Amino acid sequence: MSDFFAGIPAVTYEGPEARSDFAFRHYNPDEMVMGKRMEDQLRFAVAWWHSFAWEGGDPFGGPTFQRPWFGDTLDHARAKADAAFEMFRILNVPFYCFHDADIRPEGGSFAETTANLEAMVDYLGQKQESSGKRLLWGTANLFSHRRYMAGAATNPDPDVFAYAAATIKTCMDATHKLGGANYVLWGGREGYETLLNTDLGREREQAGRMLQMVVDYKHKIGFEGTILLEPKPQEPTKHQYDYDVATVFSFLSEFGLQDEVKMNIEQGHAILAGHSFEHELALAREFGILGSIDMNRNDYQSGWDTDQFPNNIPEVALAYYEILRAGGFDTGGTNFDAKLRRESLDPEDLIAAHVAAMDVCAAGLKAAARMLEDGELERRREDRYAGWRAPSAEAMLNGGKLEDCFAHVMETGLDPQPVSGGQERLEALVARYL
Repeated sequence: MSDFFAGIPAVTYEGPEARSDFAFRHYNPDEMVMGKRMEDQLRFAVAWWHSFAWEGGDPFGGPTFQRPWFGDTLDHARAKADAAFEMFRILNVPFYCFHDADIRPEGGSFAETTANLEAMVDYLGQKQESSGKRLLWGTANLFSHRRYMAGAATNPDPDVFAYAAATIKTCMDATHKLGGANYVLWGGREGYETLLNTDLGREREQAGRMLQMVVDYKHKIGFEGTILLEPKPQEPTKHQYDYDVATVFSFLSEFGLQDEVKMNIEQGHAILAGHSFEHELALAREFGILGSIDMNRNDYQSGWDTDQFPNNIPEVALAYYEILRAGGFDTGGTNFDAKLRRESLDPEDLIAAHVAAMDVCAAGLKAAARMLEDGELERRREDRYAGWRAPSAEAMLNGGKLEDCFAHVMETGLDPQPVSGGQERLEALVARYL
């Protein structure tokens, strides 16, 4: 056990009138929402990197956090794990997520780094067994080390590709051993800074082959979880290849992986791509590749990924509406890819931030469920397309030809008139459920 969070009580549901920073107002794990316990609908996870590995630095200043587990030994890594699982207990979250570099110290060689990872996987396995907590997903950090400055899978140096592939293998092994529900790939350096030194076609082929290798290895080791790609348009690269959901689906289809890989979609990344979160979720649902989410928010005044905790219930409600329309999560969940502001130094800040975010998500989920169960929004959506249920309209989509449409318009004197979309009325309708 860790004493870092000493004096902070286990957080429980106290209802909407609760005033403590360490009480849930909306998140009641056992409350039934659309046939499932709320805990099973939301499937909350804590992000190891932001909560326990981030030191509070920014481009203009160094670390502001002073954590007792900061260091580069296995003892430091175990102390970090002790604090992490104590926080999971306080919050009563069922899941966590990690990059390999978050949980183990870097060694002097690949073999030593792998041994460190294996040692920490054994330690986390013991923690999971004693606590009942589970791994939502693992992933490899293929962007921080200088060897990846020009990419991992898309690097011009085949030795870096091989090193990245070997690292992914160790991380998939770790995730598999810990019973992870998913394995995630985020290509933070899979992109370019300038086209002057970039072969786009070659790099796309390399990225596609790496992902095929990942899928092949998944089946070889019997990993039953889901492989997830996480899109982001830029940062740290000027242009990232996994730009958004539409781009990734095209990529998956090109390499025959659309039935093997789904998506981990982050709110902040959707905003950077010029989309709303619900747009990306809805598109992934339509493509059949909605897997899991990273829940956070961006500062709309800034042009970068600020990874703040969610606090906007209307936005969150629209996101969970799309998730519920997809049938809810299968292997995925709600990972808080969010970090404290570097001025928020205290252990209490870390707990309170997650408590508030979990409440926002719970309130959003309940509003989304009310919308979906009532059905009025879907009825109005269906009514808007009612004309397409006519046999003649269906015929246009099933073998219709331009000349047939031309003949129909000429023969009937067709002169269609515009019909109101009623956007404001629909927005007012949604507001009733919040």
